[in-house]
Amino acid sequence: MALTTVQGELVGVSSGTTAQRPTSPPLGYTWWNTTLGGLESYIGSGNWQMLTSTAYLVDYLVVAGGGGGGGYYYGGGGGAGGLLSGSAISVSPGTGYTIAIGAGGAGGSGAIAVNGINGSNSSFSSIATAIGGGGGASYNNTTGLNGGSGGGGNGSNSGYANPSGTGTLGQGNSGAAGYVSSYRAGGGGGGAGATGANVTVDGYGSNGGSGLSSSITGAAIYYSGGGAGMGNFGSGIGGSGGGGAASTAGVGTNGAANTGGGGGASGGGSAGAIGGSGVVIIRYAGSTQRATGGTVSISGGYVIHTFTSSGTFIA
Repeated sequence: MALTTVQGELVGVSSGTTAQRPTSPPLGYTWWNTTLGGLESYIGSGNWQMLTSTAYLVDYLVVAGGGGGGGYYYGGGGGAGGLLSGSAISVSPGTGYTIAIGAGGAGGSGAIAVNGINGSNSSFSSIATAIGGGGGASYNNTTGLNGGSGGGGNGSNSGYANPSGTGTLGQGNSGAAGYVSSYRAGGGGGGAGATGANVTVDGYGSNGGSGLSSSITGAAIYYSGGGAGMGNFGSGIGGSGGGGAASTAGVGTNGAANTGGGGGASGGGSAGAIGGSGVVIIRYAGSTQRATGGTVSISGGYVIHTFTSSGTFIA
């Protein structure tokens, strides 16, 4: 039993965990919720309202959707979705925090000069917004797009520089420029951990930039790898963290879902591969669930809320 003061007198208040709440108390029934660390009152229809609360700290990982790979021929890989992480962020019990999960961008179409599309942003309320990855460049001297990480430039035999897109400071890196030669090759998209790899062999597309590893779920997992570029003779592989491989004769590999990986570039007149969707992961210390929202797991002394689609984290 917890104690509180009413009109100067010390009064006993029942207490227990969220799971131990009375099932049908009278309206206005008040007790101390030991899970949430605050006083709450029953307001009917199974709902409780916090009267007092104690803020607590969370860690987070926010990954945006990856950019689509370049299409048609000699395209650049899609840039990875931006990646942001933070720790010891104060949240207030009972407060809802909007979670947005960015979709991966579509690949460049099987037509000349239609780039891959940027991925969409992911966010944890106003606390953190990760920028969608840049689309990879497609055939005909186009430029990779800017984003969380930049899309790769396309290959050309015309003497153009075929530049890549740039990344967002603190979230990702630039893609690699396309290769100018008679055989042509597209550059890899940037990743959260490294720029897209430069083309080193004439006619062979380069690899996507590597992502970054996070252990927020209790296991070391890579996120936000760049998609690979396509070449006349061979193509690159995607960066660690869900980046898609490219293909010389068909559609490249999509960025992996919920990693923010960039899509691989495609050849043979095909549309580029799709970028991977993003993810938001929030955790707090303990073994008792205090918040709601997402898929909940408990590991390594933390309660973990994983959002693979948009929703609300209610602290």
